[in-house]
Amino acid sequence: MPDHHSADHSADHSADHSADHDVSDPRVSDPATTYSYLGPAGTFTEAALKQVPEAQGRSWRSVNNVGEALADVVAGRSVAAMIAIENSIDGGVSATQDALAKVPGLRILGEYLVPVTFDLVARPGKTLDDVRVVNAHPVAYAQSRLWLDRTLPAHGHLPATSNVAAAAALLPPSDGDDVVGVLADAAIAPPGITEHYPLEVLARGVGDNPNAVTRFVLVGRASAVPPATGSDKTSIIAELPDDRAGGLLDMLEQFATRGINMSLLQSRPIGDALGRYRFVIDLDGHILDERVADALLGLKRFSPNVIFLGSYPRADRQEVTVTPRYDNAAFVEARDWLRGLVAGEPQ
Repeated sequence: MPDHHSADHSADHSADHSADHDVSDPRVSDPATTYSYLGPAGTFTEAALKQVPEAQGRSWRSVNNVGEALADVVAGRSVAAMIAIENSIDGGVSATQDALAKVPGLRILGEYLVPVTFDLVARPGKTLDDVRVVNAHPVAYAQSRLWLDRTLPAHGHLPATSNVAAAAALLPPSDGDDVVGVLADAAIAPPGITEHYPLEVLARGVGDNPNAVTRFVLVGRASAVPPATGSDKTSIIAELPDDRAGGLLDMLEQFATRGINMSLLQSRPIGDALGRYRFVIDLDGHILDERVADALLGLKRFSPNVIFLGSYPRADRQEVTVTPRYDNAAFVEARDWLRGLVAGEPQ
């Protein structure tokens, strides 16, 4: 289950369970080396941040939602923030997509993939035979329901506000904590949760979809794009100029006529009127690729609002293949041909 369904409302129940590199007060760390992520420690978002070489050994700031994470970047409290943007089961993360459309001056620096698997955990001494009530975030519960019904057919479900909170609520509440999760016998939680809470794993890999994965992006302030690698992705947000038949087709032709594949196309309401939508688009390729640059020029002439979110290396490092008529040399040759016509050079 992706963090965007659960970590938005989670909070660390005890400073004793925080990651060693977490900071609770941004004033004690250098913002130039601080990374924000949706916490608390143990979330899938933290697992994504662990994949960033530049973040290792730096300060990590746990936040409660996407808005807070991006606000850290804009305000300079963090150099970058890790947020979930897409899930193989639920699709795009609407909170992230809407925030990226509304917060200016941001740039995606990279993407990272995290397999979404779950463990069934309990307090020490518990066994599967002892489990009657399971604590779980509703989405995690839905994604583990087949396993639970097969293994614990008589179980009851106690909803939790997040994946990590489901596990934390199994423990006796500390002073000032208002939790009732001790009513549950076990919890559906992310792998590695026992590194942060004194719990034991009763069963591993209880999720029903073994291929589930969440895509995360590291977002920083706008800067010059990195060089193209041949294995890149470009993310943009664009609006249609008007509401008419064929309008979306006209926009998509900017990419189709240049041989550009889209790995993501999702609509999000603009919010000012019914029927008004913006489109979140991921393109195979880099803005420095001739075909992508030419398509963005065409899109800018067509769309009243184009937001460039960044060109960055693909997480899978898979090379983007292009037919010869759409490669860089073909565009350069076409421009040279046109330049020759204008100059009166012999054909």
